[in-house]
Amino acid sequence: MTRPPQDWGVNPNYFWLWGRRPDAPVTIDDGGVVHVYGHAECLEVYGNPQAYSSNVEALLLGEAPEGEALNEGALSAADPPKHTKMRKIVSRAFTPKMVADLEPRIVELAGDLLDATQGRSGLELISDLAYPLPVIVIADMLGVPAGDRELFKQWVDQILAAAGDLTVESTGKSREDEDVAAAMGQLPELMDYLRAHVAERRTKPREDLLTKLVEAEIGGERLSENAVVTFARELLVAGHLTTSATIGNMLLCLDSHPEQMARIRTNPRLDAGVVEETLRFYGPLAASVRASVADTELAGVKVPKGRLVRLWLGAANRDTRQFTDPDVFDPDRDPNPHLGFGRGIHFCIGAPLARLESRIALRMLLERYPKLRRDMDHAPEFLALDDILGVSKLQMLTD
Repeated sequence: MTRPPQDWGVNPNYFWLWGRRPDAPVTIDDGGVVHVYGHAECLEVYGNPQAYSSNVEALLLGEAPEGEALNEGALSAADPPKHTKMRKIVSRAFTPKMVADLEPRIVELAGDLLDATQGRSGLELISDLAYPLPVIVIADMLGVPAGDRELFKQWVDQILAAAGDLTVESTGKSREDEDVAAAMGQLPELMDYLRAHVAERRTKPREDLLTKLVEAEIGGERLSENAVVTFARELLVAGHLTTSATIGNMLLCLDSHPEQMARIRTNPRLDAGVVEETLRFYGPLAASVRASVADTELAGVKVPKGRLVRLWLGAANRDTRQFTDPDVFDPDRDPNPHLGFGRGIHFCIGAPLARLESRIALRMLLERYPKLRRDMDHAPEFLALDDILGVSKLQMLTD
């Protein structure tokens, strides 16, 4: 199986999953939304923040106070020069070494989660491993007490539920402000919790990421309390969602391609290629958005100022101008310039962590379960989220 059956409930807007191609690399619909499908064109948008702003909420919410409040301190919604400064400071704390040093702990946590399924003939991959693992890892990184992990899971549940009821296009229309805030991760309880921990780290530093964020500085300038809290919130929501979806999508891809499953069982060192190809073939980030802040042109199409620009990354990852045999799941694909983590100045800062967690999860699953396979009596279910392609339930047999 290389294409999802229609009865799996996959978002029909993700036409590329069924081998279909867009009519043009860039189009504008009747509502004025600019749709970008081409790989080169997505790169062009990512590489031009002067014309295509990440601060989409400013376009949708205008000068409304809630728009400013929702965006304050958000790295993902910032443009240069603010983004440049913030990213440099955050990078001082969120280093590659810090992520690499997490490997033993991630292995331990994944092992504990899989141990809890012993005695069963199968596992529900998402709830048993893919969903809780990144939440626990992020909570550990931030220095959250183990007893509060369940709170983090509850908050993530609330955020995903709110996001499932809200689309980017509907944000600026009739809405409840608290629903918009919840969908963006701005739960009052979560924000107050993180703010209290940030305040504590200023007087009682620890060996955790929150302390490093509080102490990190560039040229004598540090992140504000709100910026630290917002980055921690973004890490929890975006970091969790991407990793969880990647793990689920990866196992679905391998189960659908038994020859590739057999190859990685005999050669575990292929795990990195499997992760990268999953990010291209079934990438969790199906689309991302920008706002045009200047009149410009893209692939011969005039893009007026003030338009929502939707980058269909899933389609770009199957652009025949960039990828040979794009509808083939090929872990040996090299090079593989997929857009699974975005590109340019907003390339996902948590990409190394997502890759590490995905590789560890894959390795441990294959080591523990030589007969791991999908339970054919239970069809996979997918997240009902705008712009996200992710398995929400995947029943697996282990013997």
